[in-house]
Amino acid sequence: MKFRRDKGRRELMGSEPTTRVWLNGTFDVLHYGHIHLFQHAKNLYPNTIVRVGLDTDERIRQMKGATRPINTLIHRMKFLQSIRYIDEVVTFATDDELREQMAVFSPHIMVIGDDYRDRTIIGEEHVGRVVYVERYGDLSSTKIINGG
Repeated sequence: MKFRRDKGRRELMGSEPTTRVWLNGTFDVLHYGHIHLFQHAKNLYPNTIVRVGLDTDERIRQMKGATRPINTLIHRMKFLQSIRYIDEVVTFATDDELREQMAVFSPHIMVIGDDYRDRTIIGEEHVGRVVYVERYGDLSSTKIINGG
């Protein structure tokens, strides 16, 4: 599946070069930390296209257990599509699909939470550079789900 925000696309074709920024994750229970991450990605450069890769429901179940995701893929896509800092949303079910989506998009930058620093980042070979963003407060979807 794919979503693309076309509003304002003409403005992106001006004299400033367009910077392609990639983020990915489950984004199951959205919180302000996610919004902070998306906003940071969008504001890196004047003409930035932000594409978010979204794990499928089955992939999340494989990674996080049978009780996840809380929100279905369609609902998670709709949430992300409504955020003004995101231009495109695509889905992936495997590491190979994630790498393929990234290779096609050919991002200049990947934005990721700093809790992934010093960890293997799938698809890193397809980006010019990785920008780590410090966690906003102590926000975590897992903590929220577990009542914390």
